[in-house]
Order: sequence, then C-alpha cells, then structure tokens
Amino acid sequence: MGLWRRRSREADVRTESREAAARVCGGRVPGAAVGARPAGIASVRAPACGAERRRHGASQRKGDLLSSPNRHGGGSAGFRSGGAARPGAGRRAPAGHKRKVYGQNFLHDRQAVADLVAFADPGPGDLVLEVGAGEGHITRALAAVCREVTAYEIDGRLARGLRRRLDGVPNVAVVQGDFLRADPPSEPFSVVANIPYGITSKIIRWCLEAAHFRAATLITQLEYARKRTGDYGRWSLVTVESWPEYEWRMGSRISRERFRPVPSVDSATMRLERRRRPLLPPDRIDDFRDLAALGFGGVGGSLHASLSREFPARRVAAALRAAGVPRDTVVAFVTPDQWIRIFRELW
Repeated sequence: MGLWRRRSREADVRTESREAAARVCGGRVPGAAVGARPAGIASVRAPACGAERRRHGASQRKGDLLSSPNRHGGGSAGFRSGGAARPGAGRRAPAGHKRKVYGQNFLHDRQAVADLVAFADPGPGDLVLEVGAGEGHITRALAAVCREVTAYEIDGRLARGLRRRLDGVPNVAVVQGDFLRADPPSEPFSVVANIPYGITSKIIRWCLEAAHFRAATLITQLEYARKRTGDYGRWSLVTVESWPEYEWRMGSRISRERFRPVPSVDSATMRLERRRRPLLPPDRIDDFRDLAALGFGGVGGSLHASLSREFPARRVAAALRAAGVPRDTVVAFVTPDQWIRIFRELW
C-alpha cells in the first residue's frame, strides 16, 4: 500500500469521527442487498474495481483514487457488513427508530432542491445516481431534466414509498440497497444527492474510484464542504492529492431549518468535477500524490520541514520560492496550485 493511500484513509477516519460527533443522527447502516431494477431500465452495473495500483507498477484504470479493501464499511463501528438492515433482531423496532439508525435528514425546502439541481446542471442525456433518495423530492426534480435517475435508498419502507410515488415516472429506477456496495455504471455518470454526513468520505472515495465518474454535487455538512474546497483558507490532503484530476467547488449554504428532522449543524452544496484535461500527465500523478502525502505527513511543522526529510533543503527552498510559498508556511495553507508548481520544481 502506498504512503499517500494510507495517510488518506487515516485522515478520512479522523474527519468522520469529528463529523459524527457533531450531528444529531448516525450514519446509515449498510448491509441491505441491492434490489432488482424496475423493468424497462437498462442495467447500470459494471465489473468491480481492479487491484490496487502500485506507484511504479502496472497501470490501473484512470479513475482509481483512494482505493480501499474495506470501502463498504464492513467491520467499522456503526456499520454492518451484511445481514438485515432493520434495527433490532426478532422484535419490532419502535416508531421512528429506523429513521434515527439510518441518519436521514430530509430536505423539504423546494428552493434548496432547485438550487442543488441547478448547481449540478445535468444535461438531458445524463445518467445521474442519487444516494439516499428518501422521500423523492430531489429524485423527481432530477428526473425532469436528465435522461435517467438511479435512486438508491437503503431503508426498505422508504424505498417502497418511492416506488409508489414515482411509479409514473419512466426514467427513474429505485434501488433498495447500499449505494457503497453497488458497482459503478459502465458509462459516464454523475452523482447528485443529499447524503448522510457520517459516510461523506466513503461516498467521495466510491466516486473517485469509478472509471466513468464525471461529477458529484452533494449536500454535506457545512464544515466538510468548507474544508474540502479551501473556504477556510486551509486545504486538506484529499483535495490536494486529487487536484490534478478533479476540481472542488463550494456552493451555497443551507440552513439546518430546511431539513426534517432538524440536524444540529448547517449544510452546504459542494461539487467535485473531473477535469477535461488533467493538470499533470497521467504517469506523474502517483508521484504527485506521494509528494503530497510526504508534505502532510509532518508533525505540526512547515511544508519546508516536511519535504526536507526526503529532498535537499536547498532544493525545497528554491521550489517554495518558485511557487510563492514563504519558507515557514504550514502545510495546510499551501494551495493545490502551489503544490503542483512545487512538484514540477522538485520532481
């Protein structure tokens, strides 16, 4: 396993732990089998991901990023790897309990739904996947503007309700099951969704691993969106290492009062989009990620100190000057574009 992959997973675990403590409801519980697709809708399943890419070894599909042997959450606290998704065993769950287990906060504000779809800007020929379709407000809005919507809902009761409500909408397929266990489509696709906060990083990884992934427009916890898009003036490792191939953008803020039940934090829209032309040649991107992992791997020091562990201090100082980065700059305050300039100077 490469250094940058290991650091990425460790950073995701820390981020999700902090975000889980801030929200009212827990993450959804994976484990439900993916249901059959309605008649008349083409299959969107494709072969599973390949073996993990080596730094200087055999090539792997271009979309692979942050590969994880446990990406479906099996064995992690709060997530089951199999079995029934219904809470409890051998007894009826109390009313409202299932909603709490799955961590569903439904977006009821029509304007917020319209703003999300406008930010995603799907075309009439697009295939769009929705994670946690819930009551179908976003699903219906997407169906009106794109070719096909595959709506994933892990809660059996909600999935049945979705099928009833959208029975007359021919371009919607409701899939009862765990989105994280589904194989990506074998054609270009986008993801548009109001996602459970607790599995945000897992959903991002799933998208970045998919060969035909084009873009994800998501409603996330406000803090997560700000961190990933540099809105605080700080940048995360996940954003930096994916920057040559993907652009991260912050959208609009959404008040917690627009959700039911009301969460404890505000939300925001965030967009992750594959670049039409990568900022670095494909055969150099793994090396760039290794450099980013080295930089973020320091303990509370400057980027100069982190990189000087592997490169001559003079070369590091010259690279930082070329990128316009002061010598004592802390790693998180170096922009992704500055990282790319530093890489070109050092590698």
